[in-house]
Amino acid sequence: MEKIKIITDSTADLPKELYEKYDIEVLPVIINFGEESYLDGVEINPDKIFEKIKKDNILPTTGQVIPSRFIEVYKKYLEDGYKILSIHMSSVMSGTYQSACIAKNTLESNDIVVIDSQNIAPALGMLLLKAIKLRESGQDVNQIANKLEEVKYKIKTLVCFESLKYLIRGGRISKTAGMFGNAFGIKLILDIKDGLMSVKDKVRGSKKAITKIISDLEAADLDDEVPVILVDVYNIKIKKALIEYMKNNDINFIECPLGSSVCIHSGPNCCGLVFLTK
Repeated sequence: MEKIKIITDSTADLPKELYEKYDIEVLPVIINFGEESYLDGVEINPDKIFEKIKKDNILPTTGQVIPSRFIEVYKKYLEDGYKILSIHMSSVMSGTYQSACIAKNTLESNDIVVIDSQNIAPALGMLLLKAIKLRESGQDVNQIANKLEEVKYKIKTLVCFESLKYLIRGGRISKTAGMFGNAFGIKLILDIKDGLMSVKDKVRGSKKAITKIISDLEAADLDDEVPVILVDVYNIKIKKALIEYMKNNDINFIECPLGSSVCIHSGPNCCGLVFLTK
């Protein structure tokens, strides 16, 4: 049975205890406030980010994990006899995946497999959870990689945003879509398509957003090997309703608050579900 090391970046946003339990190496992306830089999840958290945004009126930017950092980490695990499975946020949203590929090519190792998840945040985390299950079943690194290339297109993300100004400012959705959502009390439910955030549904008010998210979950043929992921940033109303529904219907789920790098674009008061279909 191969020794397989799973490596990801900090945009995956799984709980730290899961990273520790399954021995996953997490490389932090960089959060930039002007000339100040912080390691995501190490030196800064969402509370501090929103505090600094309010105080300084500056929307931070994110910086990719650089190739030299990947080379350093890859070499360490290769020398310890590991095969490496490196799974990262959508290449359309960040250069981290390209950095990982540069590192692999520099080391000229066939024992490194790099995957563009085409996802971000807990949707990337969902792919990690599936990789863990496949590793536990005894599959080798290439078998796991091949399966993940199929699975990544079956991940469904349904997240409702209270305000879209952060997504607009960060360039994650168009100004037209954002202005439509912010006016008239319309809530946009976003998913991830072709590696980018996109508008899936438009509803009026939180109650209808909750109803829509739950109906889409009910209609899905869930992969019961992995839990549903509840993702939120300070949205008590929607979070409470979704938790109540899943508990009442015996749905296996875990909670994953958004981390620093993603909440820059989401802003506060967003909530939704991520799940994997068969």
